[in-house]
Amino acid sequence: MIQPLKTTEAPNEAEKIDWLRLSRTENIGPITFYRLLETYGSAAKALDALPELSRRGGRKKPLSAAPRVHIEDEYAAIQKLGGDIVIAAEQDYPLALSAIDDAPPVLSYFGNPKIMGQSCIGLVGARSASLNGRKFAFHLAGELGRQNQIIVSGLARGIDTAAHEGALETGTIAVVAGGLDVVYPEENKALFGVIAEKGLVIAESPLGTAPKAQHFPRRNRLVSGLSKAVIVIEATMRSGSLITARLAGEQGRDVMAVPGHPLDPRAQGPNHLIREGATLVRNAADVLEIIRDFSGTGLREPVYPQSVYAGPVMSEENLPDNARARVLENLSFTPITVDELLRACDLSIPALQTILLELEIAGRIKREPGGRISLLETGY
Repeated sequence: MIQPLKTTEAPNEAEKIDWLRLSRTENIGPITFYRLLETYGSAAKALDALPELSRRGGRKKPLSAAPRVHIEDEYAAIQKLGGDIVIAAEQDYPLALSAIDDAPPVLSYFGNPKIMGQSCIGLVGARSASLNGRKFAFHLAGELGRQNQIIVSGLARGIDTAAHEGALETGTIAVVAGGLDVVYPEENKALFGVIAEKGLVIAESPLGTAPKAQHFPRRNRLVSGLSKAVIVIEATMRSGSLITARLAGEQGRDVMAVPGHPLDPRAQGPNHLIREGATLVRNAADVLEIIRDFSGTGLREPVYPQSVYAGPVMSEENLPDNARARVLENLSFTPITVDELLRACDLSIPALQTILLELEIAGRIKREPGGRISLLETGY
């Protein structure tokens, strides 16, 4: 579970560079990033601690942070393109997104970041969408936009494109899977430019990152994380849209779907979701009737996630005998929860979290969705 950690002062540029540098460092995922921040109080101090932590975790060559000059160059390049970055300690970072346990510490963007703090609805679906599906997505996005809802989608072909186009005049957010400077698909280059001017384009990956298969689930968690509800229009059972819907459910968002003809493969995904309990959507009124208001616009202080397992890193001499061996013995390539590992290892929470932090920074384990841990097959 994640709890907001409030700050009182806006970060300066040097702090933002430190956040970007730590988030770009090898083996530092979002959960580990926040754990380091909780432990050391600042990104700068966490960066200094990385070599020793990785050594303790068993890494043969101590982990070094991303070179500062490279990060400064990246930040300068983003600004030269007309964009900027927002970190999770800033006012413009959306409370809805900060509520997920793996919220990205840093987002790069083109456009107006303040719209992330408004009421957002995710609208996703098939790339190979039917004409009727695209028309419905376009009109639904427009109707919701006129009711002060910001439409979030992934800039893909088909339903995503129609949703963005329908909400251009009222507000839309495009979450891209690659770098902020990489337009995918290429055919949406003009749409990308209009959204960057009138709405918002956001990216988690560094500049120049080409979108690959492993990037899309991470992109999808941002679509759902920004949204109070996710609507699926046309999707096969193997569609990434169903991944977005599953993530939305895990994040406590409302899941909705537009039904389709049983003989159309693109209707299998939405029909399945409805059978499993998703809200059936016929129009914007159906959506507005259900959505809950948790946008957090009444809060005035910036927040970023904080784990309930917060606490200081234990010194090496204070860890119980054979503690690391016990943890590694109980881990495998099949993910298990931290609670299961805690019971199996018979360790205190601070001891276990210290060891997990060391092992992840050393590249020996990875954190899975749902607070689970597994060994890395590639070693370290």
